[in-house]
Amino acid sequence: MKRIEKVIQGYHYVGFMLVIGVIMVVVFFGGDDSGIRFNIGKETSMVEDYWFKDCDFFNGRWVYDNRSRPLYKEKECSFMMDNYSCEKLGRKDFKYQSWRWQPHGCELPRFNGTALLEKLRDKRVVFVGDSLGQNHWVSFLCLIDSWILEPSHKVVEWHGPLIKFRASEYNVSIDFYWEPFLVESNCDDPINHKILDRVVKIEGIERHAKQWINADMLIFDSYRWWLDVDITLVWGSFENPNKTIVESRRVVPYEMALRTWSNWLETHLDRKKTRIFFTSPSPGHREGGDWGKTTGENCYNVTEPIVEERPWGKGSDFDLMRATESMVEDLEKKGFNIKLLNITHLSQYRKDGHLSIYKRHLVSPTKLELANPAPYADCVHWCLPGVPDVWSEILYAYIRYKI
Repeated sequence: MKRIEKVIQGYHYVGFMLVIGVIMVVVFFGGDDSGIRFNIGKETSMVEDYWFKDCDFFNGRWVYDNRSRPLYKEKECSFMMDNYSCEKLGRKDFKYQSWRWQPHGCELPRFNGTALLEKLRDKRVVFVGDSLGQNHWVSFLCLIDSWILEPSHKVVEWHGPLIKFRASEYNVSIDFYWEPFLVESNCDDPINHKILDRVVKIEGIERHAKQWINADMLIFDSYRWWLDVDITLVWGSFENPNKTIVESRRVVPYEMALRTWSNWLETHLDRKKTRIFFTSPSPGHREGGDWGKTTGENCYNVTEPIVEERPWGKGSDFDLMRATESMVEDLEKKGFNIKLLNITHLSQYRKDGHLSIYKRHLVSPTKLELANPAPYADCVHWCLPGVPDVWSEILYAYIRYKI
């Protein structure tokens, strides 16, 4: 009898070791996942025990990882726009797609589109902002795209400044609303907004806000358009303004717009229902001096990020950043469920990730531009797949685990 018990115990031991061996193989080949993931096509079982109470997502380093990156293919994303399609528009180096953001002392959770859509079931999400906000929105949709297998279950509709995406299987809407200044301006047309003399109706927000008042989640960005040193502010209507001034110190009109926005939230928003995110400024890389190049050089022909940890560069306006942080803190004290997505510093390292010359041209380049393309490089917007995917991963973490 004792011999039989020993045999049985031996089988149990062997079985236990086999299970341990399988788990180790999965973990080894699966990379540094937040859980153990078993893939059977797109049928995915996720065993997760993820907690990031003490994790600072916004401080870390970029790690080259061509095994788990990119998270999707440019050509395979149903929602990709030419505005961000660097590969389609001629870029030949693809290393920019394979950098993973590694926070210090913790991990970003692995993206699971099914879990995200289930969390957002019967809800409406709206991104509100400019073309960088749209850059982020397209990234978010591209991450979700492959998790919705039936094409008829994902629909996009254009309604002027509002682009509506709906995942019908989950009754989820993830929309984008064009509004570069948060308040009304003469740049509110999503197509024809290349206007040199910018006029902002500093107290006008109702016309826009009624388009997203019923959202369960709002992701705002407003920064890049405020970098114009001279913006005309008006009170009243555009046709018959009560007062007009030109403000040379740009943080002042920016703070006024944030105050109009904040007052509208306090008056109209359901604080128990709506979750708010405000994205910090996306940095540009127009000053090569930030990474040791000569003055006048920019992101053109740059194929590597800034690897060493370093202080801030010149691609961001600190006064505007502080104004945003102050307004978010004030709304938090007033009981709003709001979070600052502080993507500025992590994006500052990625001088290699911009459109550069691989951008959509509304007007064909001139002979002068073709002969000397560097001054015309877009060092503001980002190629996809790329840097905005990390913004989306961080947003995913908050939606999935904190809401």
